[in-house]
Amino acid sequence: MTSPTRLAGRRTADVLRPAGGLPNHLVTLFSVAAGLAVANIYYAHPLLTAIGSAFGVGSGTASLVVTASTLGYTVGLALLVPLGDIVNRRRLLVVLLLVTAATQAASAAAPTATALIVVSGLMSVTAVGAPLLVAFAAALAQPEQRGRVTGRVMSGVLGGVLLARTGAGLLTQWTGSWRAVFVVAAVAMLVLAAALWRLLPDVEPAERLAYAALLRSVTSVVTEEPLLRTRCLYGFLTFASFSVFWASAAFLLAEPPYAYGEALIGAFGLLGAAGAVAARAVGPLVDRGRDRLATTLLYVANLLAWVLLALDHGHLPACLVLGVLLLDFGVQGAQVTNLGVLYRLRPQARSRITMAYMSAYFLGGAAGSALSGAVYSAAGWTGVSVAGGSLSALVLLLWGVEQLRGRARRPTV
Repeated sequence: MTSPTRLAGRRTADVLRPAGGLPNHLVTLFSVAAGLAVANIYYAHPLLTAIGSAFGVGSGTASLVVTASTLGYTVGLALLVPLGDIVNRRRLLVVLLLVTAATQAASAAAPTATALIVVSGLMSVTAVGAPLLVAFAAALAQPEQRGRVTGRVMSGVLGGVLLARTGAGLLTQWTGSWRAVFVVAAVAMLVLAAALWRLLPDVEPAERLAYAALLRSVTSVVTEEPLLRTRCLYGFLTFASFSVFWASAAFLLAEPPYAYGEALIGAFGLLGAAGAVAARAVGPLVDRGRDRLATTLLYVANLLAWVLLALDHGHLPACLVLGVLLLDFGVQGAQVTNLGVLYRLRPQARSRITMAYMSAYFLGGAAGSALSGAVYSAAGWTGVSVAGGSLSALVLLLWGVEQLRGRARRPTV
């Protein structure tokens, strides 16, 4: 007689691997939901000058809103994302979205810059729906479609970044208040929570572990998988470089010769559509085993982007635009490649792998944001360009060394 546990395991496996692969409408749902979830930590990016003016603080203090959000997001990745391997993902996502809605409402009512910084950090701890959704979609996908599915969901994530930057700037310009952005964000999370509760598949967790054992197992996975450690390092450096740019971009664009308002600064984020294109284009390359080629091209694009961004202290519009296109393409495409490679390692531990990688990724983002605020205050856009370019050069150097060592270890015929 077959035990109930085994039957439950079979039902879970059947749900996780639909015979025809993950249906297109579910991929679309995952993509849209991931974009809306991740948008929460990017709304403040084009609003930093308005927030600074409202509270009478400088660029260094205002940029701490971004730094706090990135650090809080990293904490959420470390403590909450691994739960996707041991609890019902649909319920977990809904609870996190509801808490995020409450904290976004608190951000809208923040009385001081310090309060906004603290609440932004708390909000971002629970705003980790996107990596949970990426891992969930990867688990539901067939192996031969996993790269494409991951790429589509990641394109939704990048769409959310664009929506956050552009929508926040336009809404602030229209309403005359940056607080309206956080009110809308809170309502959006309530609507999304209701939609996911209604539409997401109700899948049992892949493993049964106590929470403490789960967190300890993350350390084991990282220790036992050198590829994971390496890709975590690359993710840290690439997102640090990316954040160096975006944490100071609003200040560059608010000054002559640009002198843009919040709406135009937010609309500037639409250039990041290149990142969404990269996410879709890179996925099939990973499925065909061409991830080394993709990684090389993407890291070269990152470095070239910073060369363009540095020209004439960022005051050449054509170079600035092309640099942003290349930077978003390179960084976001590299993320899809890294996740596509890592999801081959341990199917039962995808949430933990996602947590390890994304924690390193957003720690890099926090470091890059903090570095950007410091160097912009001290050395202007030249300092920002040197910092971002150095990080991109370092990751390309490390990747090149890894390839040379790998080639040396391969047996000659």
